[in-house]
Amino acid sequence: MSRRPLRLAALLVLVLVAGCRRGGDLDATFPGAPVILISIDTLRSDRLPAYGYGGVATPAIDALAADGVLYERAYTHVPLTLPAHASLLTGLLPTEHGVRDNQGYDLELGDDVPYLPRLLHDAGYATGAAVSAFVLRAATGLGAGFDFYEDSLEQGDAESIGEVQRPGQVTLDRTLDWLESVRDRPFFLLFHLYEPHTPYHPPEPFASRYDDPYDGEIAAADAVVGRLLDHLRRLGLYRRSIIVLLSDHGEGLGDHGEREHGILLYREALQVPLILKLPEARLAGRRSAHPAQLIDVVPTVLDLLGQPRPDRLAGSSLRALLAGEAPERALYAETYYPRLHMGWSELTSLIEGRLHYIAGPDPELYDLVADPAERRNVLAEERRALSRMRATLAGLQRELAAPSAVDAETAARLAALGYAGGGSLTPASGPLPDPKAEVHTLERLGKAHRHMGRGAYAEALQILRPLVEQNPRMADAWMAVGVCFKRLGRPRPAIEAYRQVAAIRGMRPNLALIIAELYRQSGDLEQARSHAELALAENPVDAHLQLSEVAREAGDLGAAERHARQALAARDGAVAPLVQLARIQILRGDLEAARQTVDRALAELRRDGAEPPPGLDFVRGDLLAREGRADEAVAAFRAEIERFPKNLDAHARLAFLLAVEGRPDEALQTLRAMVEHNDQPPAYAAAVKTLRGLGDERQAQALLDYARQRFPDAEVLAGL
Repeated sequence: MSRRPLRLAALLVLVLVAGCRRGGDLDATFPGAPVILISIDTLRSDRLPAYGYGGVATPAIDALAADGVLYERAYTHVPLTLPAHASLLTGLLPTEHGVRDNQGYDLELGDDVPYLPRLLHDAGYATGAAVSAFVLRAATGLGAGFDFYEDSLEQGDAESIGEVQRPGQVTLDRTLDWLESVRDRPFFLLFHLYEPHTPYHPPEPFASRYDDPYDGEIAAADAVVGRLLDHLRRLGLYRRSIIVLLSDHGEGLGDHGEREHGILLYREALQVPLILKLPEARLAGRRSAHPAQLIDVVPTVLDLLGQPRPDRLAGSSLRALLAGEAPERALYAETYYPRLHMGWSELTSLIEGRLHYIAGPDPELYDLVADPAERRNVLAEERRALSRMRATLAGLQRELAAPSAVDAETAARLAALGYAGGGSLTPASGPLPDPKAEVHTLERLGKAHRHMGRGAYAEALQILRPLVEQNPRMADAWMAVGVCFKRLGRPRPAIEAYRQVAAIRGMRPNLALIIAELYRQSGDLEQARSHAELALAENPVDAHLQLSEVAREAGDLGAAERHARQALAARDGAVAPLVQLARIQILRGDLEAARQTVDRALAELRRDGAEPPPGLDFVRGDLLAREGRADEAVAAFRAEIERFPKNLDAHARLAFLLAVEGRPDEALQTLRAMVEHNDQPPAYAAAVKTLRGLGDERQAQALLDYARQRFPDAEVLAGL
């Protein structure tokens, strides 16, 4: 036989072997394999090198893609964090699981809901989650079925739940011990990163490395993913694990006028990265151009583990897409954010093959292959496809339930406080406008937020007040109005603005706590208590902390300590309740107990490798000052101010201590820095009170006269 036939025969054998192995990989199951689901919030697929972008380096994600299968056209069902994760973990559309917004809709898990953590837990898996944003806290319903759920983020004084987040490195640090504990048994881990969600403030070295802060945040997220994957390798888990990396939604970045997400349903908001790594890197390096969706993840995991498929699942196993066995599908998406937050119409959409239909008052149809940027509306040219997609969409849509459904007792409390119902879903009269026709309003709202970011609250109000006059149902603008009045030391108009939000969207726990804080600032402690109590069921930590402050101001230190301990009991090891408890113990004169509480808080921080939260160094400084350790107290107060320059109590206490220690020039310099860095009425009020406490009535009056001239409407200055 000649050499040429031998070579051909050898090649034929290799092809046959490769074909058999490929088929085996597609059919293989991996019972008991660890499952790690990595969700990177707000990550556009087209901003990753694995999807062709050259503006950022993501070595960890690139390596994972090389070891796995990359799905080139994967889509979310809603460009909002909580509803998207509800679909991701149930395999159901938002119309089926009922979570239609980040607020006001909790996940209700009846026995027929195929919730992946619960299914795997029942199959003998250890189940854990670690999330980086308050919006995904366990109390939303996501915590069911998990043995471990790390969501230790307190709302504090944040005006929006979207502001309550933490760096992914911190979330990972609080996950590693649990990973160690389950390394020898089957486990499921949901690991969530909030980078690159706004605000785009990447840490170093990424802030200096990238001109675009969104890219910097992507690089920061990749670094955390790299640490997690390295840890899995050290534990001997990486090779035998099923790893899914994806995002819950994309980001507008101004492509169609929306900088962030939630309002429009164009491709940049819906298309997400999706990478699937199988044990032993089977199918490594493969890519699939078939459309995939988040509800495919649950059936994929169950398929790979050899677990039975629940009846309600509508998605397909991602493995079937590679085999070409999945039928042509219509991929559904929706956003009710415009309706619930802005007073505009909701939008729904359908992706079918190459076409993307967006339904609203002014419908659109795009060819995603010929026009991926969605600039040319082909609705008039595709009438037959339009008719078919409209009919399909009509069969998927469900009526929107009102947000914030409450029980009879809570409804009675709300009525007693002057709140009627739980928010309205219908406009006062006439149809709602199409969001894309109103998207220019977002630039005005964004300009107001930029003013707020630099402390120019009066200037922001000049933009915001016309907005809410033109559209009284714009809840997000009312929220911003409330923030501005709060920062300007005008709690009463701030309360009225937040009550407008409650009338539109319903009373939610975070809103109740903000209003409670404002009533406390205005001296109405009974209203403050009543509003804080509204949040007890869903946010017991922050509710009890607010109730502790109300009791402290009422002079009831026993009740204040009791609420601080109840906050601690609601989340053992949380540092914020320990700070409040130590503060109350100091006021009660029990310095030894306060010292023990502060030491416990510091131990918790060391254990988690976390930074001190607001107030800890202030309380530590107060304790040191009372123990006669003045120099150490000064250092503690200055540490608090450096980390949290808006803590007026720290400035005031430091100034008082410096004056008492015979350092009057430093005391005045501290007060001057306080009002320079916090150029708003509350800071001036704190400085006036401190000067009076030091017996300097002349300077106190001069400063008060100046502040009243600048802020004539500030309630916080009126009573001084």
